[in-house]
Amino acid sequence: MGFRLTAEEAWADIAAAHTGVLATLRRDGRPVALPVWHVVLDERIYVRTPRWSKKVGRIAHDARGSFMVESGLAWAELRAVVLPVRAALVDGDLAARAVAAIDAKYADYVLPARDAAPSVRAAYADMAVIELAPDGDFRTWDNAALVGRG
Repeated sequence: MGFRLTAEEAWADIAAAHTGVLATLRRDGRPVALPVWHVVLDERIYVRTPRWSKKVGRIAHDARGSFMVESGLAWAELRAVVLPVRAALVDGDLAARAVAAIDAKYADYVLPARDAAPSVRAAYADMAVIELAPDGDFRTWDNAALVGRG
């Protein structure tokens, strides 16, 4: 139901969203959906996570996943983008570029390291960068486009 967004609109919505939802697959095939902070660079989505996190292990086993952003409260405002993705760890210059973009986007929202418990600082000392590459077509809707239509 609703009207689809163009690819340009979908990428803009993903880039503008504060939080996305990344779904990865357990070994038994059940999905695990978790909120993540993210950035878009060159029509790829990047997230940062502790290297020890289970999502890194799930991606190593099965790179398939999906990424979603949504907005709106009332029915007439609901808008969302869902994108099937292939996930991979990246490093080097690409990872550095993604980290810089994530740091800039979320600078006003992070917990200063000095305020984190030592165990938290240690847990987040070794971070991985995950690239989410499109692996199919967007699924989108924009209910606002339906308002006033017959």
